[in-house]
Amino acid sequence: MAESRIESGVIISAEENISIMINEEDHLRIQCLSAGLQLDDTWNLCNKIDNLLEESIDYAFDEKFGYLTCCPTNLGTGIRTSVMLHLPALTMTGYIKGILEICSKLGIAVRGLYGENSEASGNMYQISNQVTLGLTEGEIISNINNIAKQIIDQERALRKQLYKQNSFRFEDRIFRSLGLLSNARIISSEEGLKLLSDVRLGVDMGIITDIDIRKLNEIQLLVQPANLQESVGRPLNPEERDIKRAETIRNRLK
Repeated sequence: MAESRIESGVIISAEENISIMINEEDHLRIQCLSAGLQLDDTWNLCNKIDNLLEESIDYAFDEKFGYLTCCPTNLGTGIRTSVMLHLPALTMTGYIKGILEICSKLGIAVRGLYGENSEASGNMYQISNQVTLGLTEGEIISNINNIAKQIIDQERALRKQLYKQNSFRFEDRIFRSLGLLSNARIISSEEGLKLLSDVRLGVDMGIITDIDIRKLNEIQLLVQPANLQESVGRPLNPEERDIKRAETIRNRLK
């Protein structure tokens, strides 16, 4: 958006849970975010903004095809419902491949941490609908909600199974990762997210009891390249970022 040669822009709310992109992939993109599996509440907020905009903007709409978007894949309702899931157990065991195949057959896209064409860094996967035509908003939201819950149930069951098989090896992996994060002097972005995933798994399962999950969420954002440079106030080369990342993680975990 910053490099766009046409008139474009982004409007972001003070809480950063709402963003409206103008002349990105489509003329208008409204995005609402919330923590946890709150698809209905998030949709209601998005719909409210949409209704307010519709009072003064004429949308290109067809009774048969729905909203006529610039990008053909958004034709119809124009809604993209997404859920971000942390799936370390499914990834470790390789069962994630089967999940990806099933999702593809159901018209569900599975992407990485940063959306399209990105890897699942830190075992974070984003699932969202591929089809926007022929289904109502409610049906799309319900489908994603149900599929997300099924994947979550499989992940939790697999975590318990892995722990039961060898609790010492399971805990050793988690505490080794915590030890590295607490003491390392240089950490790359990829390694940092991988280690944070192990610690998050430990917190979720009650193995680590003195770290709040919100602190891990905060760290995951702070160690991104742009945020590290923002904290220092100048551009950093890769090695400087890796040193600053390790320092930031150590300080936050204290």
